[in-house]
Amino acid sequence: MTFSRLFSGESHKGTFGYLDTQRKYEIARTIIYFAISFSIFFAGYITTGTRKNLLTVVAVLGMLPASKSLVSVIMFCRFKSFKEKIEVAEDVLNAYDMVFTSEKVNYQICHLCVSGGCVIGYTDKPKFDETAFKDHVQIYLNAEKIKDETIKVFTDKKAYLNRISTLTTSDDADAACLKILKQIVL
Repeated sequence: MTFSRLFSGESHKGTFGYLDTQRKYEIARTIIYFAISFSIFFAGYITTGTRKNLLTVVAVLGMLPASKSLVSVIMFCRFKSFKEKIEVAEDVLNAYDMVFTSEKVNYQICHLCVSGGCVIGYTDKPKFDETAFKDHVQIYLNAEKIKDETIKVFTDKKAYLNRISTLTTSDDADAACLKILKQIVL
């Protein structure tokens, strides 16, 4: 376990097995946050003999980040990592375990490639709403002035593997696109 990853998993997003490993860090961080809040509360109670003290206020305020962290744990517990490594060309940007969240639905992409102005993904969810996903992602790409990205999500693994075998090298625009996609995932 890396200590710094307890507080930021940003640099690990898109790596193979990210959801499963990050879940462990989220659980550990949540336990630490709640333990700190409870220990502050008990320290105030033990020293004053009553719960009506300043440390109680500090402990209650400490519950805010702890509760937010608990929400992250719940989200990470809902999804499992993709168990299969997919081989892509060396110069093609790719990412695993991408969970895009929106107000109404979450979109889990098992593997994603970005190359030549194309965002190509694979999901193992047979009832994946590709149109809604495209609309959701396009909002963020347009906001960052990335236009003309073709977004395609496959539910058939064989077709996906055939499509990514035709991809060539990724460029700086593709790297910028993948960076934005990593920022909006769980």
